[in-house]
Amino acid sequence: MNNAVNNGVWSGTWVAQRLGVELEGDDTLKDLLGLALRRNPKRAHLLVSHVLGKHIPQSPTVVYGHGFTLGRQVRELLGADEAARAVVLGYAETATGLGHSVADGVGSAPYLHSTRRPVPGVAPAGGFEESHSHATSHLLLPEDPTLLLGDGPLVLVDDEFSTGNTVLNTIRDLHERYPRRRYVVVALVDMRSPQDTRRLEAFAREIGARVDLVAAASGTVTLPDGVLDKGQALVAQHEQPHTPALAEHRPAAVRRVDLHWPHGLPDGGRHGFTQAHRIRLENALPAMAARLAEALPEDARRVHVLGFEELMYAPLRLARELEQITDAEIRYSTTTRSPVLAVDDPGYAIRTRLVFPAHDNPADGPGDRYAYNVAGSGFDTVVAVVDSAADTPELHAPDGLLAQLRAHTAQVLLVVVPSYAPERPSMLPEPLRGPAFSSYAPEEVGWLLQDLSDVTLEAPTEEREEAIQSGGAHYAESLPVEYQPSEQYQQLFQTALEESAARLAQAVGAVTEVVLAERSPRPVLVSLARAGTPVGILMRRWAQHRHGLDLPHYAVSIVRGRGIDANALRWLAAHHDPSDVVFVDGWTGKGAITRELTAAIEEFEATEDITGFDPEIAVLADPGSCVRTYGTREDYLIPSACLNSTVSGLISRTVLRADLVGPNDFHGAKFYRELAGADVSVAFLDAVAARFTEVSDAVDALAKELLSADRTPTWEGWAAVERISEEFGIHDVNLVKPGVGETTRVLLRRVPWKILARAGAGADLDHVRLLAEQRGVPVEEVAELPYTCVGLIHPKYTRGATGADGKAVNA
Repeated sequence: MNNAVNNGVWSGTWVAQRLGVELEGDDTLKDLLGLALRRNPKRAHLLVSHVLGKHIPQSPTVVYGHGFTLGRQVRELLGADEAARAVVLGYAETATGLGHSVADGVGSAPYLHSTRRPVPGVAPAGGFEESHSHATSHLLLPEDPTLLLGDGPLVLVDDEFSTGNTVLNTIRDLHERYPRRRYVVVALVDMRSPQDTRRLEAFAREIGARVDLVAAASGTVTLPDGVLDKGQALVAQHEQPHTPALAEHRPAAVRRVDLHWPHGLPDGGRHGFTQAHRIRLENALPAMAARLAEALPEDARRVHVLGFEELMYAPLRLARELEQITDAEIRYSTTTRSPVLAVDDPGYAIRTRLVFPAHDNPADGPGDRYAYNVAGSGFDTVVAVVDSAADTPELHAPDGLLAQLRAHTAQVLLVVVPSYAPERPSMLPEPLRGPAFSSYAPEEVGWLLQDLSDVTLEAPTEEREEAIQSGGAHYAESLPVEYQPSEQYQQLFQTALEESAARLAQAVGAVTEVVLAERSPRPVLVSLARAGTPVGILMRRWAQHRHGLDLPHYAVSIVRGRGIDANALRWLAAHHDPSDVVFVDGWTGKGAITRELTAAIEEFEATEDITGFDPEIAVLADPGSCVRTYGTREDYLIPSACLNSTVSGLISRTVLRADLVGPNDFHGAKFYRELAGADVSVAFLDAVAARFTEVSDAVDALAKELLSADRTPTWEGWAAVERISEEFGIHDVNLVKPGVGETTRVLLRRVPWKILARAGAGADLDHVRLLAEQRGVPVEEVAELPYTCVGLIHPKYTRGATGADGKAVNA
C-alpha cells in the first residue's frame, strides 16, 4: 500500500487525473514521489516523498540512506577541508531527520534544525518564514551562540525545493547576521521552475555568495489554471468527518520502554548536535535498540516505529538499529501537523489518516495532528517515540494518539526521549509549572525541582523496604510503585472530602490568618513537597479570597537525613526576602521533619552567606504538638492524605540520588501524566475552597483564639512514639508513624506490620481499615492512644531497622 507503485499504479495518478497536475523530470522522480491534496489555502497539492519517513512508512535503512548519501555528495562537492568547516541546517518539521542524516554524511559538521517550539531561556539566533506552509514561523535556538559564526559553508536541507522562497528567506535572514561566502542547498527533489532557478542565481549575485544545489532527483510540476479552487473543491467533496477510533475496550495496554537515553545527550538538533554528541549516540544506540527489541512481542512480524513531528532523527536511528537486529519487518514514519486528505485508492499517496489532539502544549495553541498510512498497514506492533515535553495527559487521553494507535494494532509501546534543554551554568532554572509539570494551574505553585519523569525509579515495596532497612539505599533514592485506588477506595475519598471540606476550610483559614498576623503581611509560601503542596495552594487561595493577596507559592524538597534542597534555598534567597518565607506542610506526625528542617536551615546559614530563613513550619494539623503555627491539633482525616500523586498534582515524592542530582541541581520528582484519568488534585482544592465563605466567621473566632493561646510545642507525640517503639519491641522511632496521614502513607508506600487505632475511632479511619484489609494487616484497638491511629512498619529486615538518616542502624 505504501510503495511508490501499488499494483502497477503510480501513487500520484489519482490527483494527476482529477487536477491535471503533471510531474515531469528524472526517471527516478516517480519512484521518489507521489501526490496528495492538502487542506491548505496556499497550495492545493502535496508532493509526498516515499523515502523521507514523514507521511509514508518506509524502511528506516532506506530513509537514512537517502539522507546520508546526499551528505556524502555535499562532502564531495565541498572537499574535505571545507566540509570540516561546514554547518548543516535542517528545516522543521519535515526535514529535521533528513538534515541530521545529511550532517552525518558530511562528516563532523555540527547540525542545527529550525523549530516551531519556543524554549524559555534560549534566545533565538535567527528566524524566517515558510510562505506556503500552514505553520510558518521558524526559530533558530542554538545552545552555542557561536554555532552560526564563521565563514565556513552553510548547508541548508529541506525535503523538496519547490519555489525556493523558503531558502531565500533563510539565507537573507542569516546572511545579515552571519555573512559567509558559500551556501549549499540540499533536497531530495528539486522541483523549481526555470524562473525560480534564475531568481536564486540573481539572489546569489546580489549578496556576493556562492549558492550550490544538491538533489537526489529533479523535475517540474505543471499546474493548470484554477488548480487551487479545483483542489479545495475535491478536498471538500472527499473529506470524511473525523470520528475518533477509541480503544478503551481493547485489552492490551500501552507499555512504556525505558531506553536509558544517555543523560544530557540532545534528542535532536533543536539546540545543536555536535560531533561529540554524535559519538555518544553511536555508542549508545546498540544497547538502546536491544532494550527495545526485548520489549517487542515474541511474535512481532511487522513493526512500525512512529516518530513525533520534529522528533524524527532519534526514532529513525532507533528503527534502523532495530532493523539490523530483529527478524521482524521494520517501518518508520512520524506524526505531522500538516492536514492532508486521505483517499483509499492505489493511485493516491495518502491512503489512511489518524487524527488526534496536539499533545506537546504547542505555542500556537491546541489543534489536530495526524499520522498517515499507519492504520490499515497490517502492523502488529507500533512503537511510538515522543520527547518528554509531549508526554502529556493529551497523549494518553481517550482520543489521543496512543488510543488511536491501539485501535489499529495489537501492541503499542511508548518510548519517551528526554527533551533536551540547554544548560545555563551559574544560574538555577526557573520553577517548573503546570501543565508541563503537574496538573495544577501555573499560578498556583512553582516547583523548585527537576523533572525526572523519563527515569525509571519505581521499585516493589518489599524490595525498597529491604534496601532501606539493610542500609543498601536511602529511601529517597527510589520511588514506590504508585498506588492505584480501587473504586471502593475512591468512593471513600469522595465521602471523606464531602464530610470534612468545611472542617478543612476552617483549618486552612485559621493557619493562614496566624501566618499573616505573626510571620509576614505578604508571606512567600514554600511547601514541603509533596504533602505540603495542596495545603500551600489552599492557603494561597484563602489569602486571595479573604484579603485579595496574590502570594508567591513554591514547592521544595526535604529529605530525612539529607536536609532541605540547598539550591532551592539559594533560588528563594535570590528572588525573595528570606524573612518572608514560610515553610508549609500538611501535618505533623512525631515531628521528624520539623527537626530536620531546623537542623538543615542552621547548617545552610552556617555555610552560606545567606540568613533570615525561619524554620518554623506552618501546618494544617499538628496532632504531635511539634509546631506553633497550625490550624488544628486534632488528629483527623485530611483527605489529601488518602492518595498519593493523584491528589498532589500528579507529582511523585521527591528523589535525591547522586547520579541524577548534581551539586548544582534541584532535587528531582516525576510527573505521572499517564494518571490524568484518576487525578482529583484540582477537585480536592475546589471542594475545600468552595466552603471558604461559609466558614469565615468560624475562622475569625478560631484565629483569635489561636493568636491569644499558648501554642508552645510540647512534643508529646514524640514521647508517645518512643513509648510505642519500646512497648512493641521495635526499638526504632522511624518505624512508628503516628497520625491518620502517616498511617495512610505506611499502608500505601511501606511494608506495614500492624495498625494501632484509638478505641471508638469512627469514619476518619474507614479508608485505613479498607487499606489494611486489602494488605492483610491487623488493626488493633488501643484504649490510651494520643493519636487517632498509628502505623507500624514491619521491622523484619534488620535487628536495628532504620535510624534518623534513613539508613540501617547496626545492632
